[in-house]
Amino acid sequence: MTDLVELLEAAIDSLTEGLALLHWDSRGPCEVVFWNQAAAAITGHNGVELVGRTVPEALQALIGDGSIPDENGSGPEAHSERGCLVRVRHKLGHEIAVIVRNLVLRDGLGQRIGSGILFHPAERLDALPRGESGEDESVESSQAELEDRLQVLLDDHIEGAPPFGILWIRVDQAHDLRQTHGAGACETMLNKVEKALVVGLRPGEHLGRWGQDEFLVISHERTPAMLADHAQKLGGLARTADFRWWGDRISVTVSIGAAQADKTVTLPDLLGKARSAMTSSSLAGGNKITSATGGPACLPS
Repeated sequence: MTDLVELLEAAIDSLTEGLALLHWDSRGPCEVVFWNQAAAAITGHNGVELVGRTVPEALQALIGDGSIPDENGSGPEAHSERGCLVRVRHKLGHEIAVIVRNLVLRDGLGQRIGSGILFHPAERLDALPRGESGEDESVESSQAELEDRLQVLLDDHIEGAPPFGILWIRVDQAHDLRQTHGAGACETMLNKVEKALVVGLRPGEHLGRWGQDEFLVISHERTPAMLADHAQKLGGLARTADFRWWGDRISVTVSIGAAQADKTVTLPDLLGKARSAMTSSSLAGGNKITSATGGPACLPS
């Protein structure tokens, strides 16, 4: 039995997500019975100082009001599969944001015996969706510049500036061309596509590489319908990027995802919507635009 317990503890300690197990007692506060290494790394509080004691005040947000979820599992964290964003205090004194999920634990007879708390730094959830850079410094530089512009625009919009939208554009033939003709051929084609797209940009808009085979357009169109119309025009221009490589003519089409910013959306969510819409266009056969508020539509021939 001892070997089995040690094996289970070792497995739990290998998790990258923090895990705390609390013993439930209806007569008093919950006590910590297990605190894995990831939990210690995230909070600075180690298991030796916590096991057998109640959760310290600095970490009380992990369990809401200090109690585990109720009989129906409807505590503050229980109703969200992604978890609840809370802020706790690291042992060194600084505040950290974590995503928490709280689970009711029961014995074989269904009686509540405790609570399991899973948590991880909020940065993992808030990471910006990007295309693969392929360790290309120019792509990474473009991503950083676009990210800065997007954050400024979103902050300004929340303060009352006009809305904006983004177009996530993937060149449908890029991956296959890279496999069959090499990276040089693919980059040449992508440069032609970029020049074609620049022609269709409106004043004040920005275009840059957002991935190895992808572009991002920051547009000032004010409604999803206007943004979709603009995407249609850019998609048509991309098709004019007549590309030839050693005598072979390769047609060019793009898959586009469009998403409109509003005052309630975060930057990761906005980009996530655009990426999902672009993926829908790609899975529908390419040469399409999908709006985050609507279905895919064919781009002009």
